[in-house]
Amino acid sequence: MHLKVIGLNHTTAPVEVRERFSVGKEAIRRGLENLDEYDGLSEAVVLTTCNRSEIYAVSESGCENSIKQFMNDLIGAVVDDKYLYTYDGEDCARHLFAVTSGLDSLILGEGQILSQVKEAYATAKAAAATDTILNTLFNRAIATGKRVRTETKIAYNSVSVSSAAVDLAARELGGLDGKSALIFGAGKMAQLTAQHLLSHGVKKIFVANHHIERAMEMAEKIGGEAVPWEEAFTSAADVDIIITSTGAPHYVVKPWQTQQLISRRGGRGIFFVDIAVPRDVDPEVVKIKGVTLYNIDDLESVVEKNLQARQREAVLAQKIISEDVAAVMERFKYLKFRPLMANLSERAEGIRRREIRRVASKLSDLNDDERKIIDRMTHRIVCKLLRLPMMKLNASAGTDDENFYEQAMRALFSDEVTSIAQN
Repeated sequence: MHLKVIGLNHTTAPVEVRERFSVGKEAIRRGLENLDEYDGLSEAVVLTTCNRSEIYAVSESGCENSIKQFMNDLIGAVVDDKYLYTYDGEDCARHLFAVTSGLDSLILGEGQILSQVKEAYATAKAAAATDTILNTLFNRAIATGKRVRTETKIAYNSVSVSSAAVDLAARELGGLDGKSALIFGAGKMAQLTAQHLLSHGVKKIFVANHHIERAMEMAEKIGGEAVPWEEAFTSAADVDIIITSTGAPHYVVKPWQTQQLISRRGGRGIFFVDIAVPRDVDPEVVKIKGVTLYNIDDLESVVEKNLQARQREAVLAQKIISEDVAAVMERFKYLKFRPLMANLSERAEGIRRREIRRVASKLSDLNDDERKIIDRMTHRIVCKLLRLPMMKLNASAGTDDENFYEQAMRALFSDEVTSIAQN
């Protein structure tokens, strides 16, 4: 078994690179359903968020090229290796556990990543792209993420992307009390952003979305006002801040629109915070006089808030991760022999049943209770005969003797099962 992750995140690639790796759920599902087209790949999970794009894979021989080709095909472009990181085996497991625990996020301890990992795993499982290895790994990783949040205070007073965006706006504008805002988008991130705006004293929030029904639904929740998408910039003539958080694959705020907005505002400046990946605001708008633009990579200065306390909790979280990684790797050691042991058990059970059928005609005077006694007795005999060889085989897993015991079992029992290759 070769376990590997290949990916990029906020530490290895800027937002203008990360946004190229934003892949829709439907495209991911189709890709995973055709995983067998890639040589050596037997399992895969694709995790994409605003700050990372990763492919976790199980292969027969560590086929890194096949994983990269799968990634290239998903995004429709060739990945530059300088932005990528690769982890194998135990390091791969440790990386995933750190991700689910919020230790590998732009904002230490952020909670949204756990639900994103769950969703990525559910998508892969529904596409029949996972089996024993990734099912075991992801279920344990999700449990570890929950455990970290329960047993530590890593998420206590943590800053989210949405709250960091609002804090940044408050800092740059000298506070938000009594100000107004326009939000592009009506998803979960947009709703969280609106709540943070309100907590900072923003008096009026306009919500623009391609689907006006969703904008109206969100506006009702926050006490704001929904505006048709095509009228959003008209509503922005008097707002103090525009925050964008859509899932659009292209820019939704363009320079010409922004120039017209500035003109309608009589030259009064406008403040943009773009927390979408791919980006919503064309970076060219910063060339327009009076425009201030921040994107998700500019939030780093804000996330220092409460960081020291969360870093202390991160030490405790790392101990939990180490325990759980050790446990899952221990379990993986025994997976190598499962096909062999299952095959031996099945063959022995088959022999037992055939022998009982052969003597059945000679024991025709036995009643049902007596037949059950014989059945249980012969079953116990088989189990006891196999118990010691199985224990020896299991005990050799992960040791220098594992190949010796595997070959001995195959030779003694004439077994031809192909085992799972392991790092």
